[in-house]
Amino acid sequence: MVRTSAPEDACTAEPFLPGRGGLPALRKAAAECRGCPLHRDATRTVFGDGSKDARVVLVGEQPGDQEDRQGKPFVGPAGKLLDRALTEAGIDPSEAYVTNAVKHFKFTRAEPRKRRIHKAPNLRETTACGPWLAAELAVVEPELIVVLGATAGKALLGSSFRVTQVRGTVLEEEIHGRPERLVPTVHPSSVLRSDDREAAYRGLVSDLRVAADTLV
Repeated sequence: MVRTSAPEDACTAEPFLPGRGGLPALRKAAAECRGCPLHRDATRTVFGDGSKDARVVLVGEQPGDQEDRQGKPFVGPAGKLLDRALTEAGIDPSEAYVTNAVKHFKFTRAEPRKRRIHKAPNLRETTACGPWLAAELAVVEPELIVVLGATAGKALLGSSFRVTQVRGTVLEEEIHGRPERLVPTVHPSSVLRSDDREAAYRGLVSDLRVAADTLV
């Protein structure tokens, strides 16, 4: 049962978590989350997607425009690039669980009806949404977490995280009270923005091969 006594925008998702149940219960409860102000402008909560038996969990930053419209993570251009990179690295995308540190799309736009422009979530917002990610990891119990970008890294590993310093390495850390192995890399959207997209893509694939080798 979801506890609904929390005040609107309580700045933590904790009161909205269900008392029991697996991923379906979490997904249903997350749809009603009012744990931070981001729900006000987003179309819907975009919860994680994949099997509870997945060996690897990929954690990104937040849903994008297409994810917000469709209600699933990584279905836009960055998600398609990620699927291609995973496949090339030797990880079947259909066997991974994908999610984000923040479950609502944060955006800005210059004028009404104009294109919605992604805006990075801040520490307060990633912290507020943290209980959902912790609950997902507790249910899936992955062998490995692939950290996609700086925001996801800071949400999991703290504000001192720098993706450029540790990308493509295997880290062993305690995350939400559980020992985890993690491989950080860049977010696939950064590849799409890169001046040298091919080189950036090769770097992403190289990092994901480290993750694939860790799962062997």
